[in-house]
Amino acid sequence: MGTKKYTVEVEPAVEAKDGRPSMGPVYRSIFAKDGFPKPVDGLDSCWDVFRMSVEKCPNSNMLGTRKLVNGKHGPYEWLTYKQVYDIVIRVGNAIRACGIQPGGRCGIYGANCAEWVISMEACNAHGLYCVPLYDTLGADAIEFIICHAEVPLAFVEEKKIPELLKTFPKSGEYLKTIVSFGKVTAEQREQAEKFGLAIHSWNDFLSLGDDKNFDLPLKKRSDICTIMYTSGTTGDPKGVLVSNNCMVSLIAGVDLLLDSANVSLNKDDVYLSFLPLAHIFDRLIEECFIHHGAAIGFWRGDVKLLIEDIGELKPTIFCAVPRVLDRIYSGLQTKISAGGFIKRNLFNLAYNYKLRNMKGGKKHYEASPLSDKIVFSKVKEGLGGRVRIILSGAAPLAPHVEAYLKVVTCSHVLQGYGLTETCAGSFVSIPNEMGMLGTVGPPVPALDARLESVPEMNYDACSSTPRGEVCIRGDVLFSGYYKREDLTKEVLIDGWFHTGDIGEWQPDGSLKIIDRKKNIFKLSQGEYVAVENLENVYGLVSDLDSVWVYGNSFESCLIAIANPNKQAVEKYAEEHNISGDFESLCENPKIKEYILGELSRIGKEKKLKGFEFVKAIHLDPVPFDMERDLLTPTFKKKRPQMLKYYQPVIDNMYKTLNKK
Repeated sequence: MGTKKYTVEVEPAVEAKDGRPSMGPVYRSIFAKDGFPKPVDGLDSCWDVFRMSVEKCPNSNMLGTRKLVNGKHGPYEWLTYKQVYDIVIRVGNAIRACGIQPGGRCGIYGANCAEWVISMEACNAHGLYCVPLYDTLGADAIEFIICHAEVPLAFVEEKKIPELLKTFPKSGEYLKTIVSFGKVTAEQREQAEKFGLAIHSWNDFLSLGDDKNFDLPLKKRSDICTIMYTSGTTGDPKGVLVSNNCMVSLIAGVDLLLDSANVSLNKDDVYLSFLPLAHIFDRLIEECFIHHGAAIGFWRGDVKLLIEDIGELKPTIFCAVPRVLDRIYSGLQTKISAGGFIKRNLFNLAYNYKLRNMKGGKKHYEASPLSDKIVFSKVKEGLGGRVRIILSGAAPLAPHVEAYLKVVTCSHVLQGYGLTETCAGSFVSIPNEMGMLGTVGPPVPALDARLESVPEMNYDACSSTPRGEVCIRGDVLFSGYYKREDLTKEVLIDGWFHTGDIGEWQPDGSLKIIDRKKNIFKLSQGEYVAVENLENVYGLVSDLDSVWVYGNSFESCLIAIANPNKQAVEKYAEEHNISGDFESLCENPKIKEYILGELSRIGKEKKLKGFEFVKAIHLDPVPFDMERDLLTPTFKKKRPQMLKYYQPVIDNMYKTLNKK
């Protein structure tokens, strides 16, 4: 039986010329073979997305929050689309009363909440640039964004006000008004007055516009709706200009994809908002939900309470980053291991049977209905009982975790890929296609994609297994980097956005991300090492939660720093009579030797070259984190910062190796 192909070729390959590398054929989704979908009539801006849903379903639940009553969080309390609309109009009038005109900027700083979305919609209503300020970044980055984007007014989560005030007096050159999502203390008012700053509580600010009635300006597709700053692994954040056209084009593409795969969104869907709205991934998803008049409930901001929020909200669509799904996977594994011999074996039997049927081509709900009812229903209930799609993005999801969740959650588990510059959803895997495990699926039917050869890394976009830099074209592309035309010209060439990621086309038309163009260095013997590809390979070792591979042109071999899986290390230690707590086990030479052996085993299995094998390892019991500035908010490794942080450990490993 031949493989079903989910892409069609729309332009042929181009040979290398004029100093440019060769480029593979241009592909688009099979669902867009007759052309890209057009947004519905009248849908020209993000404001139209919301406005049309208010007209269509004014009394449907839109934004839900768990209120604190007598020290305890109660059930979700909801604002309808019409109620949200009425508040948005008041907020918009208040912004304009502060003298901010269409084309001006408003910052939003804080965790996801109803006020965040209301502030965003008020910006959409009046043609203002919404400028998210990263909730997870410190005062330096906040100050940079306020000054770079020239933000005169910022909406702020109550507990973030002290953090924002730290950016003064420098940010005071631009920032003149602060609006709290909650209350304002007398001390904060006093501090603000010193800087000549107006500061309002949420309710006070709403009343500023009550006697005003500003006309809503006409919005065009080409208008910028948000400047979204990407955290970046080095240097200052870059302001990505996202237009209305990007958003409405991608919403149309996502709708076509989901309709074609028979998993359409509808007004009865419920979404848990916990991924940062300051990132394009969550912003796009929420726009898609608003477009369908669906409900959005907000988490309480504590990852330890996330499962409880899920149980209360009972979402139908769950979007997450791999780190969250890894935690769910590990938690399930622990529960099953503790369940006793009979339960464990029954679970494994049901799992293997259903997985085999799914790999044989059966849809997940047909693969083993009895197992779903008797064995896996408890897992489904743990996610609220109604989840039908789990979407993973922002970083690669390990294939074994993806396969496991596809089986035990009784829902579609899809992996996606995109960048802020491509408005997030560029590729998404297809439901019930187990052959797409470990891939990000075919292109969303709103864009064209092709690979460009990278000769210095031996990636050929025109070979029998096409590999190269992923390039994207279409209305979903950003309008450039704000005030950085030089950087825009580097990545936008002849209408193609160069992502910097290395992809490999699969026979079914799906894409596998295998490397990063810039993450390449030379060892002392002259061999080039593509480090991200190696980390993907070594990441298959189930005893590790995360691994960072390092080498440089002064050394002949690679070393690694890894976060071992606590449960796996303690289990190995117990089986081999090695005593000590987790921290001391990470220092134990026998444990390091075992982990190195596992890395070598997977390296041989994946046919790595000799110089690609790791020769020494340091085990850090503390996971790589943002607190130590080792990760970006989307959990990408900050390699220069990691090098600086672990430099003494690295020097010591090389010193020991060079003595041998």
